[in-house]
Amino acid sequence: MPPQPDDFDARLVRALQREGRASHLDLARDLGVSRALVAARLRELLAGGTVRVVAAVDPGLIGQHVMAHVSIEVSTAAEPVAHWLTGLPEAVLVSVVGGRPAIVVELRVATHDELADVLARVRAREGVAAIASRIYTRVLKGFFMPEYRVDVPVDGVDQRLITALQADGRTSYRELADLVGLSATTVRARVTRLLDARVIKISAVEVRGVYGRQLSMGVGLDLAEVDDALLDHLAGADHVEFAAQTAGACDLIATITAQSPVDLLERIDTLRLLPGVRRLEAWTHLRLLKEDYTRGIPAP
Repeated sequence: MPPQPDDFDARLVRALQREGRASHLDLARDLGVSRALVAARLRELLAGGTVRVVAAVDPGLIGQHVMAHVSIEVSTAAEPVAHWLTGLPEAVLVSVVGGRPAIVVELRVATHDELADVLARVRAREGVAAIASRIYTRVLKGFFMPEYRVDVPVDGVDQRLITALQADGRTSYRELADLVGLSATTVRARVTRLLDARVIKISAVEVRGVYGRQLSMGVGLDLAEVDDALLDHLAGADHVEFAAQTAGACDLIATITAQSPVDLLERIDTLRLLPGVRRLEAWTHLRLLKEDYTRGIPAP
């Protein structure tokens, strides 16, 4: 029996989130389908804007050492405030949500003082009634968290390659070679070095919310204790896109995805029953206005 479209698309996107530049053949082997099916469906998803495959630079490499999740309550309509937030260069994600907050934002900045300045600007914006921030203390899982640890020099050619891959993470080595005036073999070696050193991560970003194919929900967990079973569940579950321990209004934040409300409820209830969970709050992503992890690298 051929795979059902929704199930197959979800598996294909998950494979691309693990390895954004995987070949059609490798994806077909991973998913147990034909190469032709993978090529055709991926072409449709990319052309339709349902999925983007992009490169992101490690936050630490570019000095973004402080990351925070901010919940915003409003006294006016949510979308005008949310659209204003998309203009903040420090915001990598802006989403209008259903739940007690009207908007959630992820901020990435260099210092805690810079975070305080950004939060002050947000708090002063007309229509913002209240904000609550949670600083990430440990990222457990995230497709755009490459965890740069190796001191790898990045020159001007690398910067041009990274810029191209931030626009389209599946740009062919031949096209990249033409861009920088080197051989495809040399370019492949450079991109492989950047990936292996975790300078960049290439992964898939999927449209979600009311205008997307999948449902997405954020959860905040208050914990009686940090239990290994909980951390293992979050790190290992395919439907968990992001998870981080936090300091602030809750102990842990995660993003859960599903194809239907029934599946989403089941996954949330599973979290509620895990050891150490004392309280769970949730918000549904209704309209994702910004999800942009592309940031330039300082000139060498």
